[in-house]
Amino acid sequence: MSSSVAPYIPGSPASACPDLDRAIDKAASGTRLSRAEALVLYKEAPLAELGQLAFLARKRHNPGANVTYLIDRNINYTNVCNTDCSFCAFYRHDPKHPEAYVLPREVMRAKIEEALELGATRILLQGGHNDELPYSFYVEMISWISSNFKVEINAFSPSEIQQMKKVSGKSYAEILGELKAAGMRGLPGGGAEILDDQVRARVSPKKISADEWIAVMEVAHSTGLTTTSTMVIGFGETIEQRLNHLDRLRQAQDRSLQAGFKGFGAFISWPLQFNENTSIGRSRHASGYGAGATEYLRNVALCRLYLDNIQHHQSSWPTLGPEVAQLGLHFGCDDIGSTMMEENVVSQAGAPTARKWCMSPEELQAIIVQAGFTPAQRDTAYNILRLHEVDNVSA
Repeated sequence: MSSSVAPYIPGSPASACPDLDRAIDKAASGTRLSRAEALVLYKEAPLAELGQLAFLARKRHNPGANVTYLIDRNINYTNVCNTDCSFCAFYRHDPKHPEAYVLPREVMRAKIEEALELGATRILLQGGHNDELPYSFYVEMISWISSNFKVEINAFSPSEIQQMKKVSGKSYAEILGELKAAGMRGLPGGGAEILDDQVRARVSPKKISADEWIAVMEVAHSTGLTTTSTMVIGFGETIEQRLNHLDRLRQAQDRSLQAGFKGFGAFISWPLQFNENTSIGRSRHASGYGAGATEYLRNVALCRLYLDNIQHHQSSWPTLGPEVAQLGLHFGCDDIGSTMMEENVVSQAGAPTARKWCMSPEELQAIIVQAGFTPAQRDTAYNILRLHEVDNVSA
């Protein structure tokens, strides 16, 4: 794999389309793109040139050759969920289903201790919307982990916070403030999928709305929690609906930064994973879902260019494998994600993690080096914990 991307020269001829040429010049100079310019770039720019533009943007936000990674473990504290998303094979709707569970403390302890022995600096807790769990369950779980283990805790998602509001009657500010006081340090951006309610009405009609997802995240920003933003492509959405999603993120980030908050620390996107275990995979329209490597890379590049106020963008190895993740590092991404010890959700929908559910730190380091970059271990807030010096880096 080539270790660098040839520089783009502003003003160089790219096409016979003046609108495309103007959009390319703006992207190359770092000027904020309009929706119309983003649309023409996505539809008309050659893939390699779009990647070059995104790589330039990545270098403006994150100079140098470092690509970061995180050592962590995913723990799914329950698989009981009432939202019945059409793309999920992990959940069990009925709490009495023989495969339904809520993890007991002794199991959680064993999982956390194993992760710490392997060098984990973060535990990521995510689960379903389980009506049988009271609000106190969530606060007590965070408090128990915080009191017993020296590890950063990132937990839940906006839709899980909405579930806590439902069972407690508390406001988002109260909930997030109490979780933070118990020891939670970050709110991951899961459950966003596509932040367009027409798409959500088709694929996850019981789930949190697009505007409420943003509302929860803006409260999290004001509370000082570390947050990420996410996007899943391949639901049969239009490019305009993807831009609706990106507009919501960009505008929310503008508001948070203008208010003096940190906002979203990173953006992560990946293609929809589905198989016969999901209702979307059993649909007669299944052949129209999903996204391949080329579409993923085109979308990754556009997101880097359009989301000009989110510093870090992550390339996804769990959904398209390490080789495509390496390419993503040349299409605007500066992070390879985490070891993701114990991935359960996309694995059951047919992702490559069904065969290999985690990466060791050494494997992530090798992926980064082979792509032409320098591996750097980070924490959730992107503070560098360890830099691995390597030779012949030319990114």
